[in-house]
Amino acid sequence: MKIGELANRSGLAPSRIRFYEASGLIAAQRQANGYREYPEQTVQILNIITGAQQSGFSLEEIRRLLPSSEQQGWPHDELLVSLQRKVGEIEVMQQRLAQNKAHLLSIIAGIEGKPEGMSCQVNAERVLANLRDTREAD
Repeated sequence: MKIGELANRSGLAPSRIRFYEASGLIAAQRQANGYREYPEQTVQILNIITGAQQSGFSLEEIRRLLPSSEQQGWPHDELLVSLQRKVGEIEVMQQRLAQNKAHLLSIIAGIEGKPEGMSCQVNAERVLANLRDTREAD
Protein backbone atom coordinates (compact mmCIF):
# COMPACT_ATOMS: atom_id res chain seq x y z
CA MET A 1 0.00 0.00 0.00
CA LYS A 2 1.11 3.57 -0.58
CA ILE A 3 1.80 6.04 2.21
CA GLY A 4 -1.59 7.79 1.87
CA GLU A 5 -3.50 4.56 2.45
CA LEU A 6 -1.17 3.62 5.31
CA ALA A 7 -1.76 7.04 6.87
CA ASN A 8 -5.54 6.59 6.60
CA ARG A 9 -5.48 3.08 8.03
CA SER A 10 -3.05 3.86 10.86
CA GLY A 11 -4.36 7.33 11.74
CA LEU A 12 -0.84 8.72 11.52
CA ALA A 13 0.36 11.61 9.42
CA PRO A 14 2.52 10.71 6.41
CA SER A 15 5.34 12.74 7.97
CA ARG A 16 5.20 10.54 11.09
CA ILE A 17 5.31 7.41 8.94
CA ARG A 18 8.33 8.75 7.04
CA PHE A 19 9.96 9.57 10.40
CA TYR A 20 9.47 5.99 11.60
CA GLU A 21 10.90 4.74 8.32
CA ALA A 22 13.92 7.05 8.61
CA SER A 23 14.35 5.80 12.20
CA GLY A 24 14.51 2.21 10.96
CA LEU A 25 11.31 1.09 12.68
CA ILE A 26 9.46 0.27 9.47
CA ALA A 27 10.57 -0.36 5.92
CA ALA A 28 9.15 0.42 2.51
CA GLN A 29 10.03 -0.77 -0.95
CA ARG A 30 10.68 1.98 -3.48
CA GLN A 31 8.83 1.51 -6.74
CA ALA A 32 10.25 2.48 -10.15
CA ASN A 33 8.22 5.71 -9.96
CA GLY A 34 9.78 6.56 -6.58
CA TYR A 35 6.65 5.89 -4.52
CA ARG A 36 6.95 4.00 -1.27
CA GLU A 37 5.13 0.68 -1.07
CA TYR A 38 4.46 -0.70 2.43
CA PRO A 39 3.59 -4.31 3.27
CA GLU A 40 0.23 -5.06 4.93
CA GLN A 41 1.87 -5.84 8.31
CA THR A 42 3.09 -2.23 8.58
CA VAL A 43 -0.32 -1.16 9.93
CA GLN A 44 0.10 -3.59 12.85
CA ILE A 45 3.71 -2.51 13.43
CA LEU A 46 2.65 1.16 13.52
CA ASN A 47 -0.07 0.33 16.06
CA ILE A 48 2.52 -1.43 18.20
CA ILE A 49 4.93 1.51 17.92
CA THR A 50 2.34 4.12 18.90
CA GLY A 51 1.00 1.95 21.75
CA ALA A 52 4.52 1.36 23.05
CA GLN A 53 5.28 5.08 22.91
CA GLN A 54 2.10 5.83 24.86
CA SER A 55 3.26 3.28 27.44
CA GLY A 56 6.54 5.12 27.88
CA PHE A 57 8.89 3.17 25.62
CA SER A 58 11.51 5.17 23.75
CA LEU A 59 12.02 4.66 20.03
CA GLU A 60 15.33 2.93 20.76
CA GLU A 61 13.62 0.50 23.14
CA ILE A 62 10.94 -0.16 20.54
CA ARG A 63 13.54 -0.72 17.82
CA ARG A 64 15.24 -3.42 19.93
CA LEU A 65 11.93 -5.18 20.55
CA LEU A 66 10.52 -5.26 17.03
CA PRO A 67 11.30 -8.32 14.95
CA SER A 68 14.21 -7.70 12.60
CA SER A 69 14.93 -9.29 9.26
CA GLU A 70 17.78 -11.32 10.85
CA GLN A 71 15.61 -13.00 13.49
CA GLN A 72 12.60 -15.23 13.21
CA GLY A 73 9.64 -13.64 15.04
CA TRP A 74 9.59 -11.52 18.15
CA PRO A 75 12.47 -11.51 20.67
CA HIS A 76 10.29 -13.17 23.33
CA ASP A 77 12.67 -13.09 26.31
CA GLU A 78 13.85 -9.53 25.71
CA LEU A 79 10.27 -8.39 25.12
CA LEU A 80 9.10 -9.94 28.38
CA VAL A 81 11.97 -8.43 30.38
CA SER A 82 11.37 -5.00 28.84
CA LEU A 83 7.66 -5.11 29.60
CA GLN A 84 8.32 -6.13 33.20
CA ARG A 85 10.92 -3.37 33.57
CA LYS A 86 8.47 -0.80 32.17
CA VAL A 87 5.81 -1.93 34.69
CA GLY A 88 8.38 -1.40 37.46
CA GLU A 89 9.18 2.08 36.15
CA ILE A 90 5.48 2.92 36.06
CA GLU A 91 5.05 1.72 39.65
CA VAL A 92 7.92 3.96 40.80
CA MET A 93 6.38 6.85 38.88
CA GLN A 94 2.99 6.17 40.50
CA GLN A 95 4.58 6.29 43.96
CA ARG A 96 6.32 9.56 43.11
CA LEU A 97 3.07 11.02 41.75
CA ALA A 98 1.19 9.93 44.88
CA GLN A 99 3.81 11.67 47.05
CA ASN A 100 3.61 14.80 44.90
CA LYS A 101 -0.19 14.75 45.12
CA ALA A 102 -0.11 14.37 48.91
CA HIS A 103 2.37 17.24 49.12
CA LEU A 104 0.18 19.50 46.97
CA LEU A 105 -2.95 18.58 48.93
CA SER A 106 -1.09 19.50 52.13
CA ILE A 107 -0.23 22.91 50.67
CA ILE A 108 -3.83 23.42 49.58
CA ALA A 109 -5.05 22.49 53.06
CA GLY A 110 -2.62 24.97 54.56
CA ILE A 111 -3.84 27.74 52.28
CA GLU A 112 -7.52 26.90 52.77
CA GLY A 113 -7.03 26.54 56.53
CA LYS A 114 -6.06 30.15 56.92
CA PRO A 115 -6.99 31.31 60.41
CA GLU A 116 -9.78 33.88 60.60
CA GLY A 117 -8.47 37.42 60.20
CA MET A 118 -5.01 36.39 58.96
CA SER A 119 -3.90 38.18 55.81
CA CYS A 120 -3.06 36.19 52.71
CA GLN A 121 0.56 37.38 52.92
CA VAL A 122 0.99 36.19 56.51
CA ASN A 123 -0.77 32.90 55.66
CA ALA A 124 1.55 32.36 52.68
CA GLU A 125 4.56 32.90 54.97
CA ARG A 126 3.05 30.44 57.48
CA VAL A 127 2.50 27.79 54.78
CA LEU A 128 6.03 28.27 53.40
CA ALA A 129 7.51 28.00 56.90
CA ASN A 130 5.61 24.73 57.42
CA LEU A 131 6.96 23.43 54.11
CA ARG A 132 10.53 24.32 55.11
CA ASP A 133 10.07 22.60 58.47
CA THR A 134 8.66 19.49 56.77
CA ARG A 135 11.57 19.31 54.28
CA GLU A 136 14.15 19.75 57.05
CA ALA A 137 12.51 16.95 59.05
CA ASP A 138 12.83 14.58 56.05
